[in-house]
Amino acid sequence: MNTSSLIQKVWNFCHTLRDDGVGYGDYLEQLTYLLFLKLAHEYAQEPYNRDTRIPAGYDWASLRGKTGEPLEAHYLAILHKLGTESGMLRAIFFKAQNKIQDPAKLARLVQMIDAESWIGLDADTKGDLYEGLLQKNAEDTKSGAGQYFTPRAIIQAMVACVQPQPEKTIADPACGTGGFFLAANEWLSGSGQWLKEHAEWLRRDLLKLNPRQKRFLREQTFHGNEIVPNTRRLCLMNLFLHNIGELDGEPSVERADALIAEPKIKVDYVLANPPFGKKSSMTITTEEGEEDRDALTYERQDFWQTTSNKQLNFLQHIVSMLKVDGKAAVVLPDNVLFEGGAGEKIRRKLLENCDVHTILRLPTGIFYAQGVKANVVFFDNAPKDGRVHTQGVWFYDLRTNKHFTLKTRQLRLDDLKDFVACYNPENRHARKETERFKFFSYDELVARDKASLDIFWLKDDSLENLDDLPPPDVLQQEIIEHLEAALAAFRDVASGLPSFARAEGGK
Repeated sequence: MNTSSLIQKVWNFCHTLRDDGVGYGDYLEQLTYLLFLKLAHEYAQEPYNRDTRIPAGYDWASLRGKTGEPLEAHYLAILHKLGTESGMLRAIFFKAQNKIQDPAKLARLVQMIDAESWIGLDADTKGDLYEGLLQKNAEDTKSGAGQYFTPRAIIQAMVACVQPQPEKTIADPACGTGGFFLAANEWLSGSGQWLKEHAEWLRRDLLKLNPRQKRFLREQTFHGNEIVPNTRRLCLMNLFLHNIGELDGEPSVERADALIAEPKIKVDYVLANPPFGKKSSMTITTEEGEEDRDALTYERQDFWQTTSNKQLNFLQHIVSMLKVDGKAAVVLPDNVLFEGGAGEKIRRKLLENCDVHTILRLPTGIFYAQGVKANVVFFDNAPKDGRVHTQGVWFYDLRTNKHFTLKTRQLRLDDLKDFVACYNPENRHARKETERFKFFSYDELVARDKASLDIFWLKDDSLENLDDLPPPDVLQQEIIEHLEAALAAFRDVASGLPSFARAEGGK
């Protein structure tokens, strides 16, 4: 079966299951479990003969000969058993459940996967199939998975600017389904359709990796955290299908809150889009048996400021993760650029201790999470020698007079071509100002109210030229984005009110 027909077959079966109430997320989970078992089975055969650590009687061979209720019962037994093992097995099958309640449909899914030789498929085919399902899942607003999915054009542009080098370590402390790792892997290995389509202006040096560099890329380059078990499972499978990690090895993504403790290792690069939403919180049960949400404040010696603001904590954590000469590119919401209090203190420390050299103002309408206004902040770590390391910041405005939506006008990598050219990855010290690309010195920035980095200078044409408004659907989406952003800000204020004030109001 060729690539396109296989992908169509998998999609069609997904639609069949959706009629039974099985969403993309649940389908993805079951596909992950079964694909992992089938791949392990294939690797255990000639010529590989690998020990996949799957216990006898709980492997693919024990599953594929069954139908009806015996199949369902044995599938449940496999999920439970493998979830108690170690290494990658435990990571993939941790708290696994069967979401396909119809044994006949489960049998058809097993047969569909069994009919193919998955090892024989190239990484692009397997990866494109899985990435496509992840994107569909992100687009399904009911699933809430969009918060873990960063637009691929943004990720690719960030990687093209940072240009990671072989045998260097890359981390993402909130890695979602692994989008940053995949783009960096494609950049380093020279694979990936986006590199081929845009090779002329990306100027990617397509040197072949030597065997040592290939092994390092596969086994040692990537280090991640993902606190949500289901998302971590999808991330690990996504990486594995793109030839990152080992079937019988230890997972490269930890199932832990990255903010709890100082990083275990220092890395060369951090590429990340930490979760949106300002409050870090946990659910606690009171003495009366009622649930309440309590703000988490991380007490860490390596942080400049103690705060319950999750995004400010992630920014401080990322600085702690970097080697002395490490580089970071991080998606951060607008409030991190202008907020007072702890926000101002952290911004001033960041400008002093790191070389914050570039900020990309992102357009609205590009994230699956509604109401998000965000930026990409690029900075390099620097020695703690008492000197101020930011000489000035270059700002690129991709927001003013730019209109994108998730459905009719999606952001493409071509839309970021001018930004990458202005960034000038080959020599960022030889840049030139343009209409959208401006430089502001360190002294100018710290003299601003609260050392705000929320800077814009272009005139919004839509405010004056009523004859040149964007299409109605785009205008509608922008209104929704603004309302969602206002609502999110109001929720943050409300959640920050003292609990006793809320209690008094309820009397």
